[in-house]
Amino acid sequence: MQTHILPDPAAAGSHAAQLGATLIEQALAERGAARIIVATGASQFEMLAALTPRDLGWDRVTVFHLDEYVGLPITHPASFRGYLRERFELCLPSALAAMHYIDGEGDVAAECARLGALIREAPIDVCFCGIGENGHLAFNDPPADFETGVPYLVVELDEACRRQQVGEGWFATIDAVPSQAVSMSIRQIMASRAIVCTVPDERKAPAVRACLCGPVSNTAPASILRTHDLCHLVLDQPAASLLD
Repeated sequence: MQTHILPDPAAAGSHAAQLGATLIEQALAERGAARIIVATGASQFEMLAALTPRDLGWDRVTVFHLDEYVGLPITHPASFRGYLRERFELCLPSALAAMHYIDGEGDVAAECARLGALIREAPIDVCFCGIGENGHLAFNDPPADFETGVPYLVVELDEACRRQQVGEGWFATIDAVPSQAVSMSIRQIMASRAIVCTVPDERKAPAVRACLCGPVSNTAPASILRTHDLCHLVLDQPAASLLD
């Protein structure tokens, strides 16, 4: 893992976007197409704002969605499908080759199977992700399943994860936060050729310390990123404040 520490969220987002753009351009140059994973949440605001204006040849890029709540309509302000349409897809200078959203409103088992078949067609070139306050990676809350080879699965959201969603303003109360989500699995994320993990904000400092300084453990799911051959962890100073 390569760790990059920038002064503030804007600088961290811009740096992560540059890293990701370079990796996408390399994939396009080497293979003529690129396949990427895009995350959501407050941690990705600045990164996406810096990435989307770039003319990278998006018409040759296929995008997979990292996670989505079960039962939440796309019209809800917290819908990750809605987030990605507004902050990513509609902001690009050209149309994508394909955008594979997670639909958590219908038969989620069938949706997991559909997306699993699509993502298994070829390797992922770049995964953009973040780390949760509880150390989760995607919606794989602790203790995360490090062993399953299923690309997408239905997971239970723990209280810390659900409280984070309230704290960030996505929901008014914890009871309003869905208890389940469809999430990309840990092993599927780790199968990506490269990972760009963007983590701003002092709220994330304890999770960053646990993931970087503690053991690699499913009780700190993002700690698994330390075992990846090409992972860039991009922090701002507040998120890195508890590191030595």
